[in-house]
Amino acid sequence: MSDARDDDYLFLVDPPMRGVLPLDGFHVSSRLARTVRQDMYTIRIDTAFTQIIELCAEEAQNRTSTWISHSIQALYQALFARGLAHSVEVWDGETLLGGLYGVSIGGAFFGESMVSRARDVSKIALVHLVARLKAGGFTLLDCQFQTEHLRQFGVVEMPKAEYLEKLAAAIDLKSDFYDLPRTASGQMVMSILS
Repeated sequence: MSDARDDDYLFLVDPPMRGVLPLDGFHVSSRLARTVRQDMYTIRIDTAFTQIIELCAEEAQNRTSTWISHSIQALYQALFARGLAHSVEVWDGETLLGGLYGVSIGGAFFGESMVSRARDVSKIALVHLVARLKAGGFTLLDCQFQTEHLRQFGVVEMPKAEYLEKLAAAIDLKSDFYDLPRTASGQMVMSILS
């Protein structure tokens, strides 16, 4: 992490309790499930990775600074170039409304940040991500921290020792982020999650 967008100093955060979203315990409200099934937006995978990071790093109404420095962005872009980082993007025509990005290693996915410029956009991206991870044989979705926003989806806190055991097992797996078609419909995504 970093303290600001223009800060070159980087530091690691290793919380004693880790926020993890159990893929089989993912909760989608009935209203959000209806929204996902309606396919109001186009979901794209890995087509605007840089733009997603930049949206996540922008100042927001409740946040004037970001942990995503230019140095961190460059590191994530290098991981993306190696096929280790991914974005789930929500588009309205040619307008990028938001999404999320993270890093995958074996059967573990590390959610880094999400952003929404319209109602439910980051939630829709998360639903598509979880379905993609389940379809691809992933076993761990690391959210780093349990927040009030993420708690509604089933994110739990896990002691560090338990987390490290699950992480060790997950990174040894051979998972496929692209097992689910890049054009998966909302109906297909919700059937995977049911």
